[in-house]
Amino acid sequence: MSAPIAPADEAGIIDLVQAASAAREPIAIEGQGSKRGLLRPVQAARGLSTRALTGITLYRPAELIISARAGTPLAEVEAVVAEKGQQLIAEPPYLGSVFGTSAPPSIGGVVAANLSGPRRITWGATRDHVMGLRFINGAGEVIRSGGRVLKNVTGLDLCKLLSGSYGTLGVITEVTLKVLPAPETSATLFIETRDLASAVAALSAGLGSPFGVSAAAALSRSDHVVAALRLEDFVASVTYRMEKLRGMLDGYGAQRVAEDGESRAFWRSVREVEPLQLGVHEALWRVSVRPSAGPGIAAMAGMIGGRSMLDWGGGLIWVAAAPSPANHTTITEAVRAQGGTAMLFRAPDSLRLSVPVLPEANDALYRIEKRVKDALDPLGLFNPGHLRA
Repeated sequence: MSAPIAPADEAGIIDLVQAASAAREPIAIEGQGSKRGLLRPVQAARGLSTRALTGITLYRPAELIISARAGTPLAEVEAVVAEKGQQLIAEPPYLGSVFGTSAPPSIGGVVAANLSGPRRITWGATRDHVMGLRFINGAGEVIRSGGRVLKNVTGLDLCKLLSGSYGTLGVITEVTLKVLPAPETSATLFIETRDLASAVAALSAGLGSPFGVSAAAALSRSDHVVAALRLEDFVASVTYRMEKLRGMLDGYGAQRVAEDGESRAFWRSVREVEPLQLGVHEALWRVSVRPSAGPGIAAMAGMIGGRSMLDWGGGLIWVAAAPSPANHTTITEAVRAQGGTAMLFRAPDSLRLSVPVLPEANDALYRIEKRVKDALDPLGLFNPGHLRA
């Protein structure tokens, strides 16, 4: 495939989609190209990028709403809302170190992949904060879903459908997101526990407490496990709640509190999966299970020579291991046995093309997926083969 074409406006995208439709030629869709290593490589003759479709189109801080064209870099959106003391709620990751790229993630790409960081466990995923979308369907038509107010009933909720569709249902051209005030300070309670099961128990207790834990992760060290719980808000509130949280979790192990600067740096590293220290040739799996199953999945990862870290209270597990079909089978079968799901998040093209990168859909789900695809992209133009062979 040649270099992706980057139209300067929505009209240019419509022209390209209509030309591809007339020629029956599939299109590889991307934003800034920061996540080309995600899921299966797209098999398409044409490439379309939204990287030239940039700019904030609406920002109303008092109404907690921001709209931006899809190619706008995530950092630009974050900087604009930060000037008004606000933040993107789901704490979306950049993942440059994961995919080995300096390309900036776009806001449209963040929504298309439904990427969320540590705060997702308490505040919801990116898709939960998408108020509106504009996108181009497979016929080259502009479709608008949602609106620019927190309470709207403008048609079907296609926002959640497009969020996490990885560019397979339409070309997102503009997104509208809900934002919230940024916390005055952050503090993190680190607890040294004897094993991962104890760490998950501490995380569950903290998340179930009335003290407003906004992130919870567990990292394995050489001789112990560290459970980390974050509090955010006004200084006085964080100070009071941290004292109470420490008292409640006193029996789980030695404690240390990281203040604002260290706390923010730590959670940025967790957001970017940096504690795993991924090797250049390692594959990365993204596993979702009930938190109580996390220690077993981590033990399995160790048995195949891999490493793991837990986020979202133990419900999200990142597993790094050698990129082999055997390891992929071991991981996916172990996760399936626990009623969870596993995504091959990063791997060489050879592995991404030879194994299912996502769980196979059952018959009922497959029929729903097909009906949705037929309605929005009947010719199968958009990112063919990206999700499934």
